[in-house]
Amino acid sequence: MKKLSFETDVADLLIDLKKGYKGITVIDVRDVLAYQECHIPQAISFPGNTISEKTVEKLSKDQVFVVYCWGPACNGATRACAKLSKLGFKVKELIGGLEYWRKEGGEVSGTLAENAPMYWAYER
Repeated sequence: MKKLSFETDVADLLIDLKKGYKGITVIDVRDVLAYQECHIPQAISFPGNTISEKTVEKLSKDQVFVVYCWGPACNGATRACAKLSKLGFKVKELIGGLEYWRKEGGEVSGTLAENAPMYWAYER
C-alpha cells in the first residue's frame, strides 16, 4: 500500500468534521497535559505510548482513526498509526499534525487553546 492511503490533510478533515461524518474518530496521541492545553475539539486523548492490545479493546474497528501529534517534525502519530494498524484498525495520519491544523484555521480547545505552544517543549 502507498503511504498516501494512510494520510489525510487538514482541509479534508475540516470538511469531514463540518459535514458531521460519523465514520471517523480523531485521536490526539500527545501526552495528557498537551491535550488539556490545546487540542482539536472533536479529538479524544490517547497518548501514543499507552496504545496496546488491552487499551484498544473498546475502540470500534468500524471507524477510521485520524491520528495527530505536534506537527511535521513529530513522529508520534506515525508510530501510533503503525501500532493501531498492526492491531487491525483503519488509520490515517493527519499531515502536519496540530501545527498545520492551527495554521490552516482549525478550531482548538483547551486551557491555553490559541496561546498554547506550537511544539513540544522539554520544560513547561
